[in-house]
Amino acid sequence: MCNTGFFDRFLRFFVGALLFFFGLFAGNILILVIGLIPFLTGIFSFCPLYSVLRINTGCKTGA
Repeated sequence: MCNTGFFDRFLRFFVGALLFFFGLFAGNILILVIGLIPFLTGIFSFCPLYSVLRINTGCKTGA
């Protein structure tokens, strides 16, 4: 199951990775955790908030 398109996934992965590594090197756990969320949603192509809001930027559903 996925609800994020290619560009959405790429942007989430890139921004999440930047925040994650910035938080890691800066020693700031809050930024690290905030970066982990978009990073993981980019990897798994699934955003729980998109499901609640019924948003789908990719991956066709139904037939």
